[in-house]
Amino acid sequence: MEILINLGYLVAAVLFILGIKGMTTPKTAVRGNQFSASGMLIAVIVALLDHNVVSYEYIIIGVLIGGTIGGIMAKKVAMTDMPEMVAALNGIGGGASLLVAAANYLESQKLAEMGKFVPTYDWSIAVILSILIGAVTLTGSFVAVGKLKGKIGDSNKVKLFKWIVKLCLLTLLAGAGYFAAVDPLHADLLVAGLIVLCLVLGVCLVMPIGGADMPVVVSLLNSYSGLAGAAAGFVLGNNGLIITGSLVGASGIILTSIMCKAMNRSLTNVLFGGSMAATAGVSKSENDAFYEGKVKFSSADELAMLLDGAQKVVFVPGYGLAVAQAQHATRELANMLEANGAEVKYAIHPVAGRMPGHMNVLLAEAEVPYDQLVEMDTINPEFSQTDVAIVLGANDVVNPAASKDPNSPIFGMPILDVHNARTVVVVKRGLSPGFAGIPNELFIRDNSLMVSGDAKKVLQDTISALKDL
Repeated sequence: MEILINLGYLVAAVLFILGIKGMTTPKTAVRGNQFSASGMLIAVIVALLDHNVVSYEYIIIGVLIGGTIGGIMAKKVAMTDMPEMVAALNGIGGGASLLVAAANYLESQKLAEMGKFVPTYDWSIAVILSILIGAVTLTGSFVAVGKLKGKIGDSNKVKLFKWIVKLCLLTLLAGAGYFAAVDPLHADLLVAGLIVLCLVLGVCLVMPIGGADMPVVVSLLNSYSGLAGAAAGFVLGNNGLIITGSLVGASGIILTSIMCKAMNRSLTNVLFGGSMAATAGVSKSENDAFYEGKVKFSSADELAMLLDGAQKVVFVPGYGLAVAQAQHATRELANMLEANGAEVKYAIHPVAGRMPGHMNVLLAEAEVPYDQLVEMDTINPEFSQTDVAIVLGANDVVNPAASKDPNSPIFGMPILDVHNARTVVVVKRGLSPGFAGIPNELFIRDNSLMVSGDAKKVLQDTISALKDL
């Protein structure tokens, strides 16, 4: 039986790896999801066989309640809220690991009284790590959700939070040392105190980080949730949980590294540098003065006339497209342009939409062909041959200051070189700054026009105007 159980965990791990591999391209993403789901089903069944002293009634109740909640959330969540959804699920995963570690600690006390369990250093360290990482992930993720939703603003008390983090870590180190070395089975108050301390630590670690850096934080917290699961696997002696948690932890760290590179920021700078917008220090009046009298406003009718004679058009989707749910209108306009003989592509920045792959998923929902979705490094050389580049709600990822102004807080950040197109049309609700909190030189360039308004409405008006030409 033990051989079959370990073989089952191995099969599940292979399916998880194939699932992650499948996620690397849109064409195989659905199959990758299916592999991963199958692996999880096998892992759950094997875990139940591995620990046969289980009240299946509670398992069934948990599956029904959790499955119902998950199904409702998946159906109702808007694509614009996917980053928040991912962050919340990370937090729930961390909370689950925390509860598993706490429950195992209480169960181990009873087993020790019956002479069936002797604590080891490995077990003690695994319990502490599961509590630490799980609690930090839980509260940190929900602070991230609040920041993504705009309910929690950027803190100006960065130094205070840093001091609280240091104090928490020192206290945690002392408590964990006592737990592991002195009294791992008779320290209920200590364990409760460590849990509270770790929950506070999660809040204080994320609070000083600016809203612009939340995509990186969410990715890092995803990694934390995996590490918490792996630590819980060591607590339970469950090989499947160790493997799964390690895969999630490793992939999360790799994604975090990719996103830091895309934003030209080190992980240390993200975690301890405070808000990027606060660093910029640009007030609303300074932002308004930057644009005053320099922006050339246009209309949907003029955009239609521009597009009528265009041979090559590149759409640049951003968070504004997601907010407006303009993906279907974008596809309809692209179809009209292609029918007129134009070449159409979509330029995808790694962090556009506040989450890796966000724009890809939105456009795939509108059945945009995969081969038209072009990554930043590939599309940038093509902008100089582009007749019209249409920026739909993107801001920082198309700001030329990133490549031209050494004093800019985003200097060095890889951007989409839309400013090299013959004509740039920016569709945006207003002139408010992006997450970095700085004005965008692109909006006042000689080759730039701005059409103010909701992206979906502007595109629909453009489609109507094109039909009338």
